[in-house]
Amino acid sequence: MARNFILWLHGLGDSGPANEPIKTLFTSPEFKLTKWSFPSAPNNPVTCNCLVFGGVQSFLYDAVFVVNVDNLSYMDLSNFVSVDDGAVMPSWFDIHEIPVTASSPKDESSLLKAVRNVHAMIDKEVAAGIDPNNVFVCGFSQGGALTLASVLLYPRKLGGGAIFSGWVPFNASLIDQFTSDAKKTPILWSHGMADRTVLFEAGQAGPPFLEQAGISCEFKAYPGLGHSISNEELRNLESWIKTRMSCSSS
Repeated sequence: MARNFILWLHGLGDSGPANEPIKTLFTSPEFKLTKWSFPSAPNNPVTCNCLVFGGVQSFLYDAVFVVNVDNLSYMDLSNFVSVDDGAVMPSWFDIHEIPVTASSPKDESSLLKAVRNVHAMIDKEVAAGIDPNNVFVCGFSQGGALTLASVLLYPRKLGGGAIFSGWVPFNASLIDQFTSDAKKTPILWSHGMADRTVLFEAGQAGPPFLEQAGISCEFKAYPGLGHSISNEELRNLESWIKTRMSCSSS
């Protein structure tokens, strides 16, 4: 029986299976009884992808790229369908502009729908016997933004939420919905300082925003890193989760 559960949420236009090689980097014995899940976002029109230059549709997506991890695939842009509201592609919620900045518009309606889906995934594992303290939600870019919203809106404390190149996808008014237990969920936030898709300022604005709600956040900046995930970030994530596994199991 699995002892821990790690849910990985991919970025815009990507897929769950394309991110599965990430788990091969977690080689510590503590992960032998870990259940991983890499769900794929549903296909939805994305506002920021309705850009036309000279009659040619321009598609913005953020498939994850992990340095030195083999077999990671990318979405075939020819599969995306162009509509007036934006290209239809795998997307957890709507994004209105790219690059994402600290002041970018927020679509809370579609975000909250995605959060409910993530909560259903977590509830399923908890019902199967996994302690919520051993549930870890991680995500890249759009998946990172969804990770943040999902763990803070979950009614119970979880093992942790790890955001990579993400942003705060909701307004301050949503803070009132965070339970006291949810505010205790540890947050790890990693962001490349050379990110031109989700600007570093968007990530950097996260911890001060969370502090308003009494939520602590461990923020790590990576000089020279663009909109991608490095092995260094994943090694740090492995160590970060291991520490919280032992704390929650004691």
